[in-house]
Amino acid sequence: MNLLASLRYLVALSEHRHFGRAATACHITQPALSNALRALEAEFGVTIVQRGRSFVGFTPEGERVLASARTLLRERDLLAQDLLSQAEAPHGAVMIAAVPSAIPVASRFAALLQRKHPGIVPTLRSLSSTEIELGLDELSIDLALGYTDRLARRSLSGVNPAGQAGVAARMPFRAGMKRAERRFIPQYLERYYLVSRAPRARAAGLRMAEAVAWREAAQRPLCLLTPDMHNRTIVDAAFARAGVPVQPVMQTNTIVALALAVVEGQVCTVMPGAVLSAVRSYRELMARPLIEPEIETPVGFMTLAHSRASRALAAALDFAQASDWLQHVQRHSGLLAEAGR
Repeated sequence: MNLLASLRYLVALSEHRHFGRAATACHITQPALSNALRALEAEFGVTIVQRGRSFVGFTPEGERVLASARTLLRERDLLAQDLLSQAEAPHGAVMIAAVPSAIPVASRFAALLQRKHPGIVPTLRSLSSTEIELGLDELSIDLALGYTDRLARRSLSGVNPAGQAGVAARMPFRAGMKRAERRFIPQYLERYYLVSRAPRARAAGLRMAEAVAWREAAQRPLCLLTPDMHNRTIVDAAFARAGVPVQPVMQTNTIVALALAVVEGQVCTVMPGAVLSAVRSYRELMARPLIEPEIETPVGFMTLAHSRASRALAAALDFAQASDWLQHVQRHSGLLAEAGR
């Protein structure tokens, strides 16, 4: 039995929750995956996988084996990167995740990181805040860009990580998983804009106009993100603070759909600054900063606080704190009112 291969199959099964999809992801047949898992059970003398007509879950012993599998596979990858890297030339993969509203910034980060270090191969995934938290705990994500205030509210210590680089917060304990501490690297403050069709298209692209109150914005037909997304929670809370809870006429879980709905339909939307920066070339759009109240939500990178970083991740963490990158992100994230008038 190839122990590392079998452990990799086990981790794939935990990610896909389906024998067939896990086998496909591992480029093997389903019988081969099942045989490897049974051999793993024989090796340790315990039942690891709960089986029915389909995948049911893991036994308590299986959860312990799964946690060790993730750790062993991570150590294997760290060793491989160490052996392939040179002092000033990190080499290897880095898995980056971001909440949908931060994907434009995360995309810029991944591209600039790869340009600075050609030996690094970033993979960028758009995930919900909950998926990011789970992925960090399960070691399937190296670095994530998301709402640090969300984790502050969930932390046991009550510390707000958004304003302190390198601060750690504890996540609530989940059965079968070790409680993990986070390291936070602040990036920018997310601000919000009412986006509508411009009275007339501008050759120079998106038009910035005067600020508008949340209360006034609530009177427009709105396309908003779906309620399961944390950005929607922020927007709903802002409207509630203004005393005007809203019922959108259209909802989506895709950020790009917000801009396209405004361009093609008769709706307005609330858009975070990072997304607005990505659609500046849309000459049909007009954006107005939202005020009364003025909402600023901290966004930052997060990673495990006490986990040994790979060479690629260490380079990414250094880059996330570099002055040239931080200046770049400020130009493409929050306060955009001066541009494009």
